[in-house]
Amino acid sequence: MATTKKGKKTSTSKTKVKKVMHEFKEGALKSGSGGKVKSRKQAVAIGLSEARKAGAHIPRKKGAAKKASTKKASAKKSGAKKAATKRSK
Repeated sequence: MATTKKGKKTSTSKTKVKKVMHEFKEGALKSGSGGKVKSRKQAVAIGLSEARKAGAHIPRKKGAAKKASTKKASAKKSGAKKAATKRSK
C-alpha cells in the first residue's frame, strides 16, 4: 500500500476508483443519502473517498479549502446586503 513516489496514487486507489466508475456506468452507484449518482466527478470523488478509508495515501485537493472559505465569506456579505434592503423598505 505504500506509494512509490510522493503524490502518486497507489494500486488500492486505482482499483477502488475503477470499481466505483464501473458501478457508475452501470447506473448502480448510490450516494450516501441513497440517491443515484449522476455526475462523473462525484463518482470519482466517491472512489477516492473509499480508497482513503481503505488506507491509501491520497492527498486532499488543495483548492477545496480555499473555495469553502470564500463561499462562507460571500454568503455573509450577501446576507448583510439582503438585510439592509429589507430595513430600507
